This record gives sequence, C-alpha cells and structure tokens, in this order.
Amino acid sequence: MKNLFNKYKTVVQFVALFLGTYLVLGILYSIYLKTSEAGAYFPDFITNLVAEQSSAVLAGFGYNSTLSPGQIDNAMLLTINNEYSVSIVEGCNSISVLILFVAFIIAFSEKFKKTFLFIFSGIVLIYIVNILRIAFLVVALHKFPEHENLLHSVVFPGVIYGIVFILWMVWVRMLSQVSKK
Repeated sequence: MKNLFNKYKTVVQFVALFLGTYLVLGILYSIYLKTSEAGAYFPDFITNLVAEQSSAVLAGFGYNSTLSPGQIDNAMLLTINNEYSVSIVEGCNSISVLILFVAFIIAFSEKFKKTFLFIFSGIVLIYIVNILRIAFLVVALHKFPEHENLLHSVVFPGVIYGIVFILWMVWVRMLSQVSKK
C-alpha cells in the first residue's frame, strides 16, 4: 500500500489540495450567502454588484437599462429598453466558477507570489468576462428570444467555462516550462 501511495503521491496531493480548497471556499461562500440574507444588498452584495455593473455596461453600449429587485425569486431584474427583462440570480455572479478556478490553481501551486498573482489576475479576468457575458447575453436574448435555451444554457456558460479552461492550460503550461528548466 505504501508503494502504491508513493507511486501516486502527486496525484493524491493534487486531489487532496483541489478538494480541500474547493470544500473550504465552498463552505466560506455558503456562510457568506447565509449571513447576507438580512444584509443591505439584495439578494447579496456580490450579485447586486454584478447586476449593477452589467447594467452599466449595457448603458455604455447605448441601451436603456433598469434594475429592480425580483418579486418572485432572489434576483435582480435587469430590463433593457423598457421591454425585456432577465433575472440575475446568485449563480450569475461567477463566484462558484471562481472557486473552481482557485481550487485548481492551488492544487497545482507553485511559489506563493507566482500563484497569488496568477489567482488574482485570473479572478479579475473571469469577473470582467462574466460582466461582459451577462451584458451580451441580455442583448442576445432581447434580439433572439427564440434561442433562449441555446444562448443561456450552452453558448454563454461555454464562454465563462472556456475562459477558466484556458487559464488552467496557461497555468499548467507555465509550470511545465519551469520544470523543463
């Protein structure tokens, strides 16, 4: 058994770091969501901020956008041109995707400074892409409502997960180049 463990030590270490980081960050995020239920921001600060920033991007593209709290679910309703609304819910704020990204990078961690800078840069990039993704999704749904399922369930999730995958590959490639030297 010891030989088997030694043989797959790096795999076991990766899985342990990945799952441990994912679990800890997931629990912290759950605590954040629970404590923000009675907070000043609806539905929570981060989701509210994402909705506000997505609305600002739409305004920057010349769309008249308004935000209001959702009456049925814990969501911000984003309306453009007074005729089409979407619900921005907690799942739209990209935190779950960021947790997945961070867990992978930590599982393949390098020196602290390099890892920290890559995580920070990746979080900023993913967050910005998510804001733009929501704004483009709202416009696409406004113009092509008949393709809602394809746009919301396939194309735009593919964008955010595609960015995460590309960042993972960049990180692994950076590590493999260091190990070659």
